[in-house]
Parts: sequence; structure tokens; C-alpha cells
Amino acid sequence: MSDETLNGAAPSTDAPQGPLFTVEKLYVKDLSFEAPNAPQVFNEQGQPDLQMKLNQKVERLAENAYEVSLGITLTCTLNGKTAYLAEVEQCGVFGLAGMEAPMLDAMLGIQCPTILYPYASAAITQLITSGGFPPFPMQPINFEALYAEALRQRAAQIGQQDGALAADTDTAGNA
Repeated sequence: MSDETLNGAAPSTDAPQGPLFTVEKLYVKDLSFEAPNAPQVFNEQGQPDLQMKLNQKVERLAENAYEVSLGITLTCTLNGKTAYLAEVEQCGVFGLAGMEAPMLDAMLGIQCPTILYPYASAAITQLITSGGFPPFPMQPINFEALYAEALRQRAAQIGQQDGALAADTDTAGNA
């Protein structure tokens, strides 16, 4: 039945398609673990202080291909000494086509890091436990909220630049 034609016409293979999103490749680009005060740190008593830093980069590789990089740095200090420092740069190559600029930006800023995060989290956990420390349960991250905050900051920055430009124009007009 699928090979039948309607009114003698062959089925069209070039029908217009909507937005396209594909995961082409997931990989670890960089991985690092340091325990600068081992083995003495294993005898330290006290409450560890954990600090997590998150960063994201996007690089266009081709017309419809993007590399998204999610970097996580986890630093654990105990009594003012660094117990460990674990870093991972988890990357993915994503195919995105047929999207308007705002949708493309949102996919790169929300969907792609959401896909990468579990892999980065697993890599960090493995590094920490392989280093002889108890695992750090990494909490889920709301990349949609982070993206919304980044948009708000961009808008504020543009508003400040427009205000500075208007002030410069006004000053120049009054000269």
C-alpha cells in the first residue's frame, strides 16, 4: 500500500520539513582531577565546602552543525585546604536546521546542555570516587531558567549600551 501512487503521481520525497534536531556525537573533550593535599587530606575532619562552576560554549562547525561544550568544575575544600578539584568538558555535535534564530538560540542554550549534563555529571562522579573521595550527588540543573537569566542579562546590557549611545548623541547634539 505504501508503494501506491495517487492519480499516477509518485510520492514526493522533497516535501517541506519542519525544524530538525539531531545528536550527531557526544564526547569528553577534557577531563582533569587533582588532589593536591592527598594523602593528608584523608585524615582531615570537618565539613567539606563544595563549589561548582558551570560554563557553556557554542561553536558553529558548518551550516547546520554546532559543537556545544558544557564545562563543570567542582572544587572541594576542607579546613581551608583543597581536597580535590574535578573538571570535565562534555561536548556534543548537534545538527539543527530549519529554525528561526530565536528557536535555534534556545535549542543551543537549553536542549543541548540538558542532553550533555548527565554525561558530565557521571564523569565528575567517577573522577571523585576514583580519587578516593565520597561521591558528590550532583543536583539537576534547570537550563531553561539559566537561559532565561542569560537573555535578561543580554537585554539589560543592550539597554545600557543604547542608553550610553543616546547620552553620547545628546551630548554631541548640544555641543
